[in-house]
Amino acid sequence: MRIMAAALAALLIAASPAATVADLGWLAGDWVSEADGRWTEESWAPPRGGVMLGHSRSGRGDSLREFEFIRIARGGDGALVYLAQPQGGAPVAFALVRHDATSATFENAAHDYPQRIAYARSGDTLTATISAIDGSKPRRWTYRRR
Repeated sequence: MRIMAAALAALLIAASPAATVADLGWLAGDWVSEADGRWTEESWAPPRGGVMLGHSRSGRGDSLREFEFIRIARGGDGALVYLAQPQGGAPVAFALVRHDATSATFENAAHDYPQRIAYARSGDTLTATISAIDGSKPRRWTYRRR
């Protein structure tokens, strides 16, 4: 019985329409996290033209420590990818592996760290978590809408 249920679930997933950038529109907005003098801001433009553009920056006091350009778009295979450019470097792609109305998880097992990037939204709170592919070495940010 379990095998039949698993097979049915796999068929339903395979038959469901591919995710679109609009499905991740809940991520749009300006988000900020502040604790112990350290701050992180992440901003996402609403979906438009099949792309969501974003950026992140972190620092302490008046000093910028890190920044990143980010976007969500269709990859070469047509599936959605999260493209991260830490410090403005070359983009690294993470494939969308799961999503629902308020969460999304992207993975790239071949990348050193992070290998998984996950977002979850609850009202005006956004949680971002990065980790190894098995969930180890997590780093988490809890943002509030600005």
